[in-house]
Amino acid sequence: MTRARVLVGVVALAVVAGVAGAQGSYPTRPITLVVPFPPGGVADLTARPVAAALEKVLKIPVGVVNKTGAAGAVGMQYVATSRPDGYTLLLALSSISIIPEADKIFGRPPAFTVEQFAPIALVSADPTVLVVRAESPWKTAREFIEDAQKRPGQMSYSSSGVYGTLHMAMALLEHGASVKLRHVPYAGAGPALTAILGGHVDALASGPAVVLPHLKAGKLRALAGWGDTRVAALPDVPTFKELGYPEAEFYIWAGVFAGKGTPEPILTRLRDAMRQVVNDPDFKGAMDKLETPIVFKQGDDFQRFFDADARRLAAGVRRVGRIETK
Repeated sequence: MTRARVLVGVVALAVVAGVAGAQGSYPTRPITLVVPFPPGGVADLTARPVAAALEKVLKIPVGVVNKTGAAGAVGMQYVATSRPDGYTLLLALSSISIIPEADKIFGRPPAFTVEQFAPIALVSADPTVLVVRAESPWKTAREFIEDAQKRPGQMSYSSSGVYGTLHMAMALLEHGASVKLRHVPYAGAGPALTAILGGHVDALASGPAVVLPHLKAGKLRALAGWGDTRVAALPDVPTFKELGYPEAEFYIWAGVFAGKGTPEPILTRLRDAMRQVVNDPDFKGAMDKLETPIVFKQGDDFQRFFDADARRLAAGVRRVGRIETK
């Protein structure tokens, strides 16, 4: 019996040592950074410089994979249910907190819950802006809202999907301004942008990085922002709060997550790596080119930010209520 117990103890110690060694040598193979939206949107534009810088820090390939569908739920669910070993990461937007609450409203089984993720680092947080085509008749947000009040359901907007970030921003505006717009959902922010540029819809809520090149090119016009303060790159564009619609406040933030249950030594390695990523000159240059300010939080700070934002967005979803689309 004594020899058997000793043998069991030795085997157990060997297993623990093997696991610890595997974690200590992380990473040993390529990492996948999942973007739950198509190319061309805020998540994709942020993920690519993140992956490039992370690859330099970890000295291992980091590939961006776009897993799209259901306003981001498909890609987020994929990471939530993947093996939590640090080799499948997620670049998520604030819709990570919206989708589970929308599932509750519709009585659907949740695609995922926020508790299934381990926050690694917040990378950016930008207020959304309302844009229309440059040749449109609306020169100001007030003109846009007044026209929408006169013609309920006739003015249209594109989005990245039902209850996605771009949809939620417009839904909060509809609720706060007492207007009814026609929602035309697409598979991501890239296709939603293509829709407004092609004249298929009247308006779009978007992160500044996606629309700034088109604003500068004179193809789009910015009417207002959803932030607490004006977007630095658009100092002449008022906020909805300034215009008397404080309930419309909304941000698109981007953060990196691992699956819940990822070993703490691996999370620590990833958090240390992300601290180096945001200080990488090439990464800073890429974000400057996008005119997206780096807002970095990690560990407990990011968890507190994530929890507070999740509560605020859940309250917003409940306030807006069940949104049916045709």
